[in-house]
Amino acid sequence: MTPGVFAVVATTREVLDHPGHGPHLLAPWEHRRLAAVRLPARRDDVLAARLLARLCAARAAGRPPGERGLWAQRCPECGRDGHGRPYLPGRPGLGLSYSHADGLVAAAAGPGAVGVDVEPAARRPGPLSVLRRLLPAAELREATARPDPGPALLRAWVRAEARCKAGPPEPGDVRRLTEWTDDGRAAVAAVVAAAPPALVPLRELLGGPAAGGG
Repeated sequence: MTPGVFAVVATTREVLDHPGHGPHLLAPWEHRRLAAVRLPARRDDVLAARLLARLCAARAAGRPPGERGLWAQRCPECGRDGHGRPYLPGRPGLGLSYSHADGLVAAAAGPGAVGVDVEPAARRPGPLSVLRRLLPAAELREATARPDPGPALLRAWVRAEARCKAGPPEPGDVRRLTEWTDDGRAAVAAVVAAAPPALVPLRELLGGPAAGGG
């Protein structure tokens, strides 16, 4: 199964409270990464985000979520495995991305490069000295010209993070930015991909192939 681009936003508790989807699905390298996270709340966010990424990888590849080698990570800067940009081994045409922030998680997958970011809607990025280095100048000017620049700066931050996670564009790449607010979860999210994503409910992913695998 290779569906089009799709994305999921959920709370950490929505993911972790579902029976049958827990740490037992993680690969050994994921357990090592998780063990290095000392704060319990952040550890829960990381676990939920990795589980959500695994569910998205399974849907994109048509494989069980617990299958060994379903997805991996490689850092484009140091070339080492176990961290960095997610990918699906043996499926170079599919992209995968995930995000977590203070009780919220998101993941996206589909053909081509994919990047996703999610943040609490109440968050306000800063300071401006940092944002000037990270955000496009035009978006920064537009946001700071508003009477209340906070929400616009947050959206600009989320867009920038999604672009970064998608990686540098290749010649001929077509990339589209989609952003939205999940009012029920008080979240702001964005996806960069070859096409606008279908927003998939978490329950649809959880109702997919049974957990497990060889």
